Amino acid sequence: MAEAGRKVRVASGQGFWGDWQEAPKLQVRKGPIDYLMLDYLAEITMSIMQKQRQRDAGSGYARDFVDLALDLAPDLVERNIRVLTNAGGVNPEACREALVAGLREASTGRPLRIATVHGDGLMERLDSLIAAGHELRNMETGEPLATIRDRVYSANAYLGQAPLLEALERDADIVITGRSTDTALTYAALAHEFSWASDDWDRLAAGVVAGHINECGAQAAGGNTMFDWRGVDLVAPGYPIIEASADGGFVVTKHPGLGGRVTWATVSEQLVYEMGDPAVYITPDCVADFRSIRLRDLGDDRVQVHGVKGSPRTDQLKVSIAYHAGWKATGTLTYAAPEALDKARRADEILRARLAALDLEFDEIRTEFVGAGACSGRVPERAAELPEVELRVGVRGTDRPAVERFTRELAPLILAGPPSVTGFAGGRPRVQEVMAYWPALIDRAAVEADLRVEVVEAR
Repeated sequence: MAEAGRKVRVASGQGFWGDWQEAPKLQVRKGPIDYLMLDYLAEITMSIMQKQRQRDAGSGYARDFVDLALDLAPDLVERNIRVLTNAGGVNPEACREALVAGLREASTGRPLRIATVHGDGLMERLDSLIAAGHELRNMETGEPLATIRDRVYSANAYLGQAPLLEALERDADIVITGRSTDTALTYAALAHEFSWASDDWDRLAAGVVAGHINECGAQAAGGNTMFDWRGVDLVAPGYPIIEASADGGFVVTKHPGLGGRVTWATVSEQLVYEMGDPAVYITPDCVADFRSIRLRDLGDDRVQVHGVKGSPRTDQLKVSIAYHAGWKATGTLTYAAPEALDKARRADEILRARLAALDLEFDEIRTEFVGAGACSGRVPERAAELPEVELRVGVRGTDRPAVERFTRELAPLILAGPPSVTGFAGGRPRVQEVMAYWPALIDRAAVEADLRVEVVEAR
């Protein structure tokens, strides 16, 4: 537990599965921190991991986390740093076993205690939950899950701080979860260190805001910023660090000597990321009012955050469900000047006419002219002078043979289409499965009754 007046530093090391692997190493080795949080999961990530596990029972987690943790293990022991991560994906046990096996060969000074959180995965319980009256209605359409039950790939509830706190109280050095809410990977550490009560809504809400700032890696420290982006050194950026006090106030900062930038602007950009109603930012442990946030730029890559207000948690948890929704394929051709945009448009007309002649059925055919307003939706005034335009065509449908036939219709445009085409070196488009997202709510008691935490010592 933190001593009175002490600051607790929770460093962000990963913002998604595939983020920069050097970031957590720099966070651990370039300055003092108490906790390292590593966020790997998004809705689509869970479905990808579930498919991997179906092919291989030992898969279904962020494998690169294991290599990273083994690299950092001696540093974690020497510097007394604890790790909170959702790298467990849909298979926390396999993630733990791979890590423990590697640690047996590592020199760490003392054994590390590895905790795994179980209970967020609902796939095996889905039918019994539906039978018990949990309809898991789509939050956007109101449809019950039963309408697509046979196509569901993954179903995971967003967990809050409770199992993380239990793991920390049991002296875990590394805590591996599945679908924990991203923000809990930060605020659970603060709640543990400062002994915040489970109904201390304002402090918990402040922790939620801290977690929201931390969850996207470099984004709060100058990555992906629109403010003076040319002036930000991102070769070796410092990822954000939350420096928190017991009263819930905190400073967002980074290690000195590293790149990036922490300013009022960069923190504000991250605060509005994925924001719905700012008055009601719902987490499993409280509801945070983002309108109450007050920022003060202290200079020298330090931004103070204070004044956050919270309200009681809801009686439900959110469930992230992924299901099969057909097939898709996307292909590109690049047309060079002169009249690049006109050529690309004509090629699209020819392609669509050929598909129609084949009497193929698609749910959607989508065309983009990359370089001619595909991102902004506005065609440049001097479009005729564009040096090149990429034609990007995608189809989606439930009939896989139709999607496969589409993949054979793009290449003929190279010779049997407008001139000056290039960019087909990648070959025929690949048919991919469409994974759709189904957000739902469930009574928290139905999930929390099955939560458990295991702690093992790596020897």
